[in-house]
Amino acid sequence: MKITSENKLKKLIVVGDRVLIKPTKQSDKTSSGLYLPPGVQEKEKIQSGYVIKVGPGYPLPLPVDEDDMWKGKDEQVKYLPLQAQEGDLAIFLQKGAIEVIYEDEKYFIVPQSSILMLEREEEL
Repeated sequence: MKITSENKLKKLIVVGDRVLIKPTKQSDKTSSGLYLPPGVQEKEKIQSGYVIKVGPGYPLPLPVDEDDMWKGKDEQVKYLPLQAQEGDLAIFLQKGAIEVIYEDEKYFIVPQSSILMLEREEEL
């Protein structure tokens, strides 16, 4: 299979409560008008970027029944989905983020707990 710009991230699987973010160029203001003062950006190491992929979420414990010991172990794990969705603009703390380079582009793998705010284009 040939890697193209459309399918190059298909091989990547984001796990758990993690989010793959492509960073935006650092500026004081987002395109929608959210202002990030320079003092906040420097002191807290705030970064922004677009959510490219999201993990399945937080695994939920399966309910325990008395009959469980007789059931098979083939039940699938259930997940509580993340708030972040593909295409969201995320404002996050760099402290919890892992920087990776994939196909010559920089991305951050960020736990949802490090995301401070999401901006979504769709109507609420």
